[in-house]
Amino acid sequence: MRSVVSAEWLKLRSVTSTYYALGVAGLMVVLGVVWSLYVSGLADERGSLRAAAPEEGFLPLVQISLAVIGVLAITSEHATGMIRTSLTVVPKRGVLLFAKAVVVTVATFAAASTIIMTTYAASRLIAGERRLGFNESSFPADVPMLLASVVSVTVLAVVGLGLGAAIRSTAGALVSVVSLLFVLPGIANYLPAPWNTRVAAFMLPNLVPQLTGERLSRRLGDGVLPPWAALLALLAYAAVALGAGLHMLSKRDV
Repeated sequence: MRSVVSAEWLKLRSVTSTYYALGVAGLMVVLGVVWSLYVSGLADERGSLRAAAPEEGFLPLVQISLAVIGVLAITSEHATGMIRTSLTVVPKRGVLLFAKAVVVTVATFAAASTIIMTTYAASRLIAGERRLGFNESSFPADVPMLLASVVSVTVLAVVGLGLGAAIRSTAGALVSVVSLLFVLPGIANYLPAPWNTRVAAFMLPNLVPQLTGERLSRRLGDGVLPPWAALLALLAYAAVALGAGLHMLSKRDV
């Protein structure tokens, strides 16, 4: 198993697309610095200002960018035909997919942690003592939200891997990931009450704040999940996607 994981790690770090995806995700730091400078300038003029924290406002950029890594970890092999070689070397398809999941999880968790924490530190350093909305709490109080954001990015990358294994199409898997992150939450808001709040509570974007116990009364009324339920729901996305991917990978010829 260790040799399979090592091989998958070699594949991941030897393709250019991995570094492109990491570079796009890293733009969060640049955008966070620009946003903090802009908001700090406004705060100097007005004396007080509430603004969205950059590590939260630009989180979708990191989620989508690193989800690409999960998708390409499997669909690139289907596109090039390399999947035949991989399955010849590792005939147990479950072992192959599990090894890919391990590599994608570790890589995206490390990348997301670095990017999000760097953005957080840079924005607070720039803000200094200015009265900004995203500078009101201390670092210990912000740790749960930062960890929740990192976990959401990691889970979405694993979801991308599972969908890529199931669909075998880069475009199709990416459209599915985008739909989970942006389209379905919007559709849920138009469902008749109380189903709109109940369904919306399980949507990926709304699970991140619920992991920290934050109430979403303005968007979801009282239909919010406790942190443990939000975590289970988030992990269920990854489990279902990987399960679907394993089923289709085992069922179909390559």
